[in-house]
Amino acid sequence: MIRVLLVDDQPLIRSGFRALLDLEDDIEVVAEAANGKEALELAQVHLPDIALVDIQMPVMDGIETSRRIAADPTLAGVHVVILTNYGLDEYVFDALRAGAAGFLVKDILPEDFLHAVRVAARGDALLAPSITRKLINRFVTQPLRAATGTGTGLEELTGREREAVALVAHGLSNDEIANRMVISPLTAKTHVNRAMTKLHARDRAQLVVLAYQSGLVTARSS
Repeated sequence: MIRVLLVDDQPLIRSGFRALLDLEDDIEVVAEAANGKEALELAQVHLPDIALVDIQMPVMDGIETSRRIAADPTLAGVHVVILTNYGLDEYVFDALRAGAAGFLVKDILPEDFLHAVRVAARGDALLAPSITRKLINRFVTQPLRAATGTGTGLEELTGREREAVALVAHGLSNDEIANRMVISPLTAKTHVNRAMTKLHARDRAQLVVLAYQSGLVTARSS
């Protein structure tokens, strides 16, 4: 059962998402919060698999909520998915840096929304390919913070793990990585998971950020 915490200051939006989720046999909404402060308190009580968090809220916004959940060891199993009205904006970009696993636009189709919740819950491809491309384009148009992988933890990765991380940064799923590297999907997932552990990345979204910030993937290779 996928346990979901809904966080939005608009009751109508929360009720709309809840109506969709409550129809699914494998998803349970364990709590609702109107701001980030409430979300943190409820997350510590219910330990949800997914926290669907609005980016702009009173008291504590989605960015700070993501940061605090990511910093709390007791909430390590909580994947924060940001809800936004505007697609990839500067706030969402900051939220990914703060530890969010990905994001959804609020006008997403119901079937895509449900699929995204299930994908996020299993910690796989937390960003849809179209969203990943937008994220990549944002990195490509900005100066890199680091020119090499020195000091980023990338030096601890094996060659195959570095290759897998680069492919994650291009938006590929485990199956696509497996096809590209001519390995099994399970081995691809193992490479990605080991890289996440070595780089202390919570999820694939963080791997995308690290790959571009470190210079492992650059505008030329995109």
